[in-house]
Amino acid sequence: MTGTAPTRAAAESRFADELARFDPRIPLDSASTIPSSWYLLPDFADLEREALFARAWQYVGSVHGVANPGDYITADIAGEPILVVRDAEGALRALSNVCRHRGGPLASGAGTGLRALKCGYHGWSYDLSGRLLSAPEFDGVCDFDRQQVCLPPVRVEIFGPFVFANLDPGAPALTDALGTFAAAFRPHGLPFSHRKVHPVACNWKVFVDNYLDGGYHVNHVHPGLGGVIDYAAYRCELHEGWNVQTSPLRPSTRIRDGTLAYASSRGGDAAYYYWLFPNLMINCYEGVIEINHVRPTAIDRCEVVFDYFYAPGLDRAASDQVSDQVQEEDRRICEAVQKGLGSRWYDTGRFSVKRENGGHQFHVMLAAALQAAAPPPSALIT
Repeated sequence: MTGTAPTRAAAESRFADELARFDPRIPLDSASTIPSSWYLLPDFADLEREALFARAWQYVGSVHGVANPGDYITADIAGEPILVVRDAEGALRALSNVCRHRGGPLASGAGTGLRALKCGYHGWSYDLSGRLLSAPEFDGVCDFDRQQVCLPPVRVEIFGPFVFANLDPGAPALTDALGTFAAAFRPHGLPFSHRKVHPVACNWKVFVDNYLDGGYHVNHVHPGLGGVIDYAAYRCELHEGWNVQTSPLRPSTRIRDGTLAYASSRGGDAAYYYWLFPNLMINCYEGVIEINHVRPTAIDRCEVVFDYFYAPGLDRAASDQVSDQVQEEDRRICEAVQKGLGSRWYDTGRFSVKRENGGHQFHVMLAAALQAAAPPPSALIT
């Protein structure tokens, strides 16, 4: 291709330049944010898929969903469809959710009572350990050994009531990866309630940035929630690989009009908002745990999986109403920010030293991980 079209070398050079623009060594008070290009260029999504999501332990669901033999849940990690299933012997397994014949799916959603995994495309079936049971009408095929056909295994481990999976066979064990978080977090044995999935038209990092701004946006975006938390006392405490934002909750006698629904469903003395690099967030109130797992689906799209754990007797309808309202407010601002990141007049921002130390930690960890990995080939055609 000739003329003004970019060459592959030029595209790769531009990507390398953009990747190098954030220096993770610069301290919070002097640092700028990652450039807007990190939220817009497809090459960043490609690199994140391999350098982050294919190597990190990813939340896939609750132990409740795989409590009994034949129970299963499905997920997508770094573009790989996987399934987690409790086999007949009671062992928890994670497997590729892709049939070895033509790539069809073996399961969808979540369910119970599986005795085998059957592809809905051509009817191939596998046992719950991933071994091929049946390949219809495959007699006479040369050099085809059914005993050698199996679904690739995926690492799976449990922490408290949470199930995690990892595509990287060489990754540290889950408890090692969680580090000090494993000792600091207490799930309190709350039973799983239900799941909701919210699509958001923004890069996944926009959603994480919003979560980690130290409450900076709460009074402007969440007036109801802002009437419940004590913004002046809101703090973010940094740890290796994770952080926790805490805020005292105001006594009901001090709550502003119009926020009583928030107060009635968000009890206790304080709120705790945990973040684990790169994309897991956990909201904790008295009697409530909300998992927020943000999964990229495109450079400018993501989905946020909410898993709810409620204490027995808690008013689920009231709590859901509050959660849905907050999520809708976050969706609107995150989608507006995604559009703003594409402005010709926006490139980088600065961090509030008082409020945004958690967001700076995220950008530092993100840059360190991406800059340590080899950039992918440019997606641009020469």
